[in-house]
Parts: sequence; C-alpha cells; structure tokens
Amino acid sequence: MSWTERLGTIGVWRGVGDVDAALAQTIEALGYGTLWQGGSPGADLRAAEDILDATSTLVVATGIVNIWKADAAELARSYRRIVAKHPGRLVLGIGSGHREATPERVRPLAAMAQYLDVLDEGGVPLDDRVLSALGPKMLALAADRSSGTHPYLTVPGQTRAMRAALGTGPLIAPEQTVVLDEDPATARETARAFLGRYLRMSNYTTSMKRSGFTDADVADGGSDRLIDGIVAHGSAQSLSAAVHAHLDAGADHVCIQVLPVAGDIVPTLRAVMAQRG
Repeated sequence: MSWTERLGTIGVWRGVGDVDAALAQTIEALGYGTLWQGGSPGADLRAAEDILDATSTLVVATGIVNIWKADAAELARSYRRIVAKHPGRLVLGIGSGHREATPERVRPLAAMAQYLDVLDEGGVPLDDRVLSALGPKMLALAADRSSGTHPYLTVPGQTRAMRAALGTGPLIAPEQTVVLDEDPATARETARAFLGRYLRMSNYTTSMKRSGFTDADVADGGSDRLIDGIVAHGSAQSLSAAVHAHLDAGADHVCIQVLPVAGDIVPTLRAVMAQRG
C-alpha cells in the first residue's frame, strides 16, 4: 500500500484537544483520510485511541509527540495497545519541539536518536513513525530512522527539496495552513495573528529564511509576502491549489490546518474537498 493509499491525499491537522468524536466522524465522512493531532499529544495516546474507536477508516497521526514531554517507553506501550485494536490506522509523528518553549531542548539530534532507540526496543516499526524535520540533519535522521517527515509551516519549494533529498520512497506529509476568506486584508489579518507566535521561534524563522524569505520578511509580524507564502487564503479553489502545489512538488499527503473565520472549520473542509470533484 502506498502512503497516499494509506493516508489519503488530503488530511486535517487540528489541535489534539480540539477534535471530539463528532468532528472526527464528520472529517471521515467528508473523505479526508487522516487526522493529524497537533500540539503535543501525551504518551498515553488516549486522544488518538478515542478517535480511532469512534471512526472506522480514519487514520490518526500525531503531529507531533514532543520527545521532551512524552516518555518513549510509555509511547511504545501505548502504540502496541492501540494497533492491536486498530492495525494500520496509527502513525506516530515525533519531533523535538522548539527551544523557546522547551528549555531542556539540547542536542536535539542526539536526543531524537536516543528516543528512537527506545521505540525500536518497544516494537514501534519504522513504517508507523515519521519525524518533524525542518533542517537537513533532522531530515537525514528521518530518512534513516523513520518512514519520512511531517514538516510544519513549509512551502512547496521545501517539499520539492525534501523529495530530492529523500528519493521516491519515504513519506513527505507537509501541513498547509489555510483561510477561506476572499478579502486579502482580513485573510492576512487572520493569518498574521496565527503566525505571530511562530515568528518568535528560531527553528521556524530559520526554516522560512532557508526557503527564500528574508530577515525583513520575518520581522514585525511578517511581511505580506511571507504571510501569503505560508498561509494559503482566498477561495476554496485557491486553497485547493495550495494543497496541489505541495503534491506537485513531491508530497504524498498534505494535511490542512483551517484557521476558522467564524469559529467552525467544517465549511472550509467541505469547500476544499468539493474542489476535488
């Protein structure tokens, strides 16, 4: 089974505490293949288990389990418990967080390698785990010790570079933030409010500058050029085009994070899915 067959072409990224069983069932019914549980899901994976219990085909992926906050041995035990009930429907997205929010974050590459050693010992196969990799060293580790990468706040050019680096086999499943709003001024206001916290985190600003944005682009809340490049906004057709730009660049699967203009993400999810015909 290919990654696209397993995960679907398009998934949904949403905070782990922001999706209940009813919303998960709606996401599944709309045709999305995977729910990515954002933030830092706990090592017990109870939230993933609850969603899997409430649905029948939806894959649940963590996006991401933070290695500094979730015990690896407990995560492996939770993984085994869940896949015994729901084989093939759980993917562990794993990451090292960011320095500003995780003071204990030191030597993240070495720490990630040690974490993966514990998952190896705990019976978590490479096919069921991916790493959040923004830089080349973590991407190389993802290729060697997991099934691929789940990058956050990246652009299609980065997807293309990752595909060139990883070759044809590994999973590339980027997140794409979207705003269904055809007024550029209000859409940018929504996007800028969302991006503000990330523009104070060095791993994200470094990634943005690596992709071609400048110091000026990431300063003062982000330039319009950066806002438009990172957060797709406009009509449903425009949002769908942003998803397909990643797919055309080599992604296997793209998960959309909806910034709701009126509090409800379902209209956007329905509108984007309708563009697939």
